[in-house]
Amino acid sequence: MGKEIESIAKERGHTISCTFSSTDELSNESTIHADVAIEFTKPELAAKHIKICLDQNLPIVVGTTGWLEEIEEIESLVKNSDGSLLHASNFSLGVHLFFEMVKKLSSVMKSHEKYKPSITETHHTEKLDKPSGTAISTAEILLEQQNLYKNWGLVNKDDIDENTLPIHADRKPNVPGTHDLTYTSEIDQISLIHEAKSRKGFALGAVMAAEWLKDKKGTFTMSDIINFT
Repeated sequence: MGKEIESIAKERGHTISCTFSSTDELSNESTIHADVAIEFTKPELAAKHIKICLDQNLPIVVGTTGWLEEIEEIESLVKNSDGSLLHASNFSLGVHLFFEMVKKLSSVMKSHEKYKPSITETHHTEKLDKPSGTAISTAEILLEQQNLYKNWGLVNKDDIDENTLPIHADRKPNVPGTHDLTYTSEIDQISLIHEAKSRKGFALGAVMAAEWLKDKKGTFTMSDIINFT
C-alpha cells in the first residue's frame, strides 16, 4: 500500500517529504515537514502514530484497521489539540457504494427471516487483523437494519451461534480483497459482492482523503468526503 500511495501521490503532483517503516520507525523524536501524513501500518501501531502526528500538528489519514477500541481517546485528543484525523476501514469508492447497497438489501431482507445472512471476507496473507474493518462495517450496517442477531462474530462455518451474525475470514497469497454478503434459504441464496481488482483504488482514495483533509479540523471518515462531494 505504501508503494501504491507514493506512486499515485506523485502522479497527482504531490511530493513525498519522508517515509517511515519497520526499518525506520516513526517516533516522538521524528521531525516531519509535510502537509498531511498517510498511515497504513499495523493495528498495534496506529494509535501511537496518530498521537505523534497530533503532537506535531500534522493532519493524518489512517487506513489501518483493528485499533478502534481506542477511538474515543483518539477523538478526544483530536478535539483537545484542534487536530485533524480521517480514518476509514476502506478507502475504495466502490466499497462505499457496496455499503449503500448493503443498507438497501438488508432493509429489504429484514421481513424475510427464512433467509439467513453471512459475511465472508478474503484478503492477502499479510493482513493481520481478522475480520477486516470493511467486514465489520458491513456487519454493523446489517445489524442496524434487522433484528435477527444481537452481534457479529468471527466463527467457523460449522460453528455458528444462532444469535451471532457469522463472519468468515480467509487469507490467501497476493489477493487485494473481496467482501461477500450472502443471504441463504433452503431453496436459494442471494449475494452482494465487492471484489477489488488491485490495491490502486484503495491508494487513490487515501491520497484523495489527504487532499480533502489538509485544511480541515476534527475527526472524519470517508462518509464525510462522499457527502461533501
